[in-house]
Amino acid sequence: MMDEARYNSLVAAAFKRILTAADAFDPDVLEAEATGDKVTLTAASGEKCIINTQRAVWQVWVAGQGQGIHFSYDDASRTWKDDKGKGLELFAFVAGVVKHLTGEALTYPS
Repeated sequence: MMDEARYNSLVAAAFKRILTAADAFDPDVLEAEATGDKVTLTAASGEKCIINTQRAVWQVWVAGQGQGIHFSYDDASRTWKDDKGKGLELFAFVAGVVKHLTGEALTYPS
């Protein structure tokens, strides 16, 4: 069951994982900035990937490559899945956006 404390914990872990992966990039290729409920990944071109909380519905929203996708936490798979049933997963989607922006792979820590 999702509650505010659990949502906050899951989001904090997701943001930390994304930031740790982004920190491996040369800052001239990709910069990561966290401010409260938002992580912004900015490529050298100025293009961005924005990961933001959607607290009212306990989701994470990602904007990148001209689209905005909402992800809900799925207890069964223990992953963040898109809310439209397209089979998208949060970390894979962010990695795809970063690959599009930089030409380089975003590798998450184990």
